[in-house]
Amino acid sequence: MSKEKIIVIGAGFAGLSATRYLSKKLKDAEITLIDKHSYHTMMTQLHEVAAGRVDAANAQYDLQRLLGHRKNVSIVTDKVTNIDKENKLVSTELGSYPYDYLIVSIGGEPNDFGIPGVKENSFSLWSYEDAIKIKRHLDITVEKAARETDPDKRKALLTFLVAGSGFTGIEMVGELIDWKAVAAKEYKLDPDEFTIGVVEMMPTILNMLPRADADKALRYLEKKNVQILTNHEISSVASDYVEIKNQAPIASHTLIWTTGVQGNTEAKSYGLQETERANRLVANQYMEAIGFEDKGIYVAGDVSAYTETDTNRPTPQIVQAAEATGHTAAANIVAKIKGEKKQPYHANYSGFMVSIGSKWGVAHVMNFLHLSGFLAMIMKHFIYIIYTLQIRSGYYFFQYFKNEFFHTKNERNIGRGHLSRLGNVLWSVPLRVFYGSVWLVEASHKIVGNGSYLNPSTWFGKGSWFTNEVKFPFEWLHTAAVTTGASEAAGKAAEVTTGASSAAGSATEAAGKTAEFGLSYAYGVEPMAVFDKMPKFLEPIMKFMIPNKEVALFMQKFMSIVEILIALALIAGLFTFIASAVTAALTVMFCLSGMFYWVNIWFIFVAIALMNGSGRALGLDKWVQPWIQKHLGRRWYGKVRAIYTGRSKS
Repeated sequence: MSKEKIIVIGAGFAGLSATRYLSKKLKDAEITLIDKHSYHTMMTQLHEVAAGRVDAANAQYDLQRLLGHRKNVSIVTDKVTNIDKENKLVSTELGSYPYDYLIVSIGGEPNDFGIPGVKENSFSLWSYEDAIKIKRHLDITVEKAARETDPDKRKALLTFLVAGSGFTGIEMVGELIDWKAVAAKEYKLDPDEFTIGVVEMMPTILNMLPRADADKALRYLEKKNVQILTNHEISSVASDYVEIKNQAPIASHTLIWTTGVQGNTEAKSYGLQETERANRLVANQYMEAIGFEDKGIYVAGDVSAYTETDTNRPTPQIVQAAEATGHTAAANIVAKIKGEKKQPYHANYSGFMVSIGSKWGVAHVMNFLHLSGFLAMIMKHFIYIIYTLQIRSGYYFFQYFKNEFFHTKNERNIGRGHLSRLGNVLWSVPLRVFYGSVWLVEASHKIVGNGSYLNPSTWFGKGSWFTNEVKFPFEWLHTAAVTTGASEAAGKAAEVTTGASSAAGSATEAAGKTAEFGLSYAYGVEPMAVFDKMPKFLEPIMKFMIPNKEVALFMQKFMSIVEILIALALIAGLFTFIASAVTAALTVMFCLSGMFYWVNIWFIFVAIALMNGSGRALGLDKWVQPWIQKHLGRRWYGKVRAIYTGRSKS
């Protein structure tokens, strides 16, 4: 039986959503994803790239890293030139691909509404290339302004306008607010010389948000000295000025155009039914291309135009709608193949969020929750993180944290500089070696016991954790017929070593002294245990994990070996992040088990501090971690390339 052949054209949010769903539900299908680029563009982060907040690659999610481990998905980097609907064949510049089912999800593009000069003299923000072009232009323009002596020309160079006050436009303005301070410092300019403006034809901004939320954003922008030019209709654009209808022209060398979106004009060559305007392809409620319902052709994303019954308007060109239409198209292909009932599209938009710079934003979530400032930004970061989890990408999950929180320059993140520091981990190497040595000494004592370190034949004897004597202080492991008073419990605890990972039992009465709280040892003072006995909630768990003496003896030996390995890893700087995280977890467990003192609580905080990558300085992680990332990544995803030619040709 031949496998079903499914082609998805376009690797945007809709195409990626459809491909992932098809791959999951149709293990035996042959799915081909065709896109002009080898990456998925994170459209919602382009403004950050354009204003230089994050590296350019932050908006590129390589398709191989997203889909390379899916055996039924083939990635092709090519441009579609024709769709033969009768013979079910997709032609590209470099080849042709037969299909049984086809999803067209080629996205949208900026709409200039035919205004003279927009294409030639303004900058769009709709692709990775657009963001790079804006970034370069901003640098060049400010550099020119720094050398310009004519006040009027200097003012024009330092006037930066954004046309359109939708989400993209306002987010771009927010990034320019942050960028202004950085650029002024770099080129020795006064930040007050910069002018940032929003040009909007409508009387209000952010019209997809509730008015109260939009007004909060308006007040914030005005506080940041942004010129909000509402009721300003652009009539033409030149290289050094913007003509406004019934208004004086504005001298500026920078206009970023974000006023509208239309379907991708490439859709015209596909021969599918279009709407009267905006180059969108008409779809029914199942995302089937109208007029070709029997041909297995579906449309999704910004290029699709399904008229929603609730609003009597086409699906909005936003990320949530793109993913939902892609999912609906894919689900109905699966239903068709499996003979199941088709699923109509249901609009369910959970809210809207707008970041205005790196530290402030507004959000309207779940139709009832209104957030602004820090909380809105937390919500937006949370949504991004959820997205990386949805696409099953651990790689981009960690990349997002690194780029948005830890490696961001000029304090341009939500942590306001407290989270991001590119400091030298060399200074933590002595602490790493010392910490590993502490664990090594304490773990070694569990092996040597009362024997001599220089005489291995005396190891594993009395006092060692490798004998048949249970060292854990848990009552259910000690079956001797003794009373269960406090003195008996203290007597058992006194038999246990008191190191970093042991100190088994409470030391409260061990030396006949009253234990006193302290965070460092004091002469003549008995240290206090973090817990004198195990908390009640933990006891059932520990009884399940260590139910009897035999398991306890095994765990003693196992834990001793683990501690030795952790100690050696820390000293050598090998898997330092993991080793440090494990030591922190073990220390917490020992505390809860009544086996640890307050004076050694610093173990936890040192472990957290050493999760900073200290093994990459004078440690094996300098070579081991990159090697693992390279080879495991290639084994899991395949080789990342600039051009993909399909699985059979790669």
